[in-house]
Amino acid sequence: MTDLLFAFQGRANRAKWWVVALAIFVVEVIIFAAIFGAAAMSGDPERMASAIGPIAGVVIFVMVVLATWIHVAVAVKRYHDRNKSGWWVLIVFVPVIGGLWYLIECGFLPGTPGPNRYGPDPLAAV
Repeated sequence: MTDLLFAFQGRANRAKWWVVALAIFVVEVIIFAAIFGAAAMSGDPERMASAIGPIAGVVIFVMVVLATWIHVAVAVKRYHDRNKSGWWVLIVFVPVIGGLWYLIECGFLPGTPGPNRYGPDPLAAV
């Protein structure tokens, strides 16, 4: 599991990419709701501003760094499954079309059947 989330070698199929993307989204929603939820429901701007204290700031920073690392690691493996360099993950920085192409490439297009230069087929029977 740690290889999937933190390493940049190997391959990952679409299902793993979607599971990780959705898990990161759910965790982020829960953390942001816990930090900002009660303050936002109060409607008091001062209470909302004070909710972002030093501890909340550190939690948010650590969460963003960890989520970014995990998402990039899985995306690199997903590009490897498509028999492309992991550097393709940088396509998200192309305005307008980059994010859409990233979603199509990683989330919807199938990987290379059989082994490729990045490793064995993740869908092959073990």
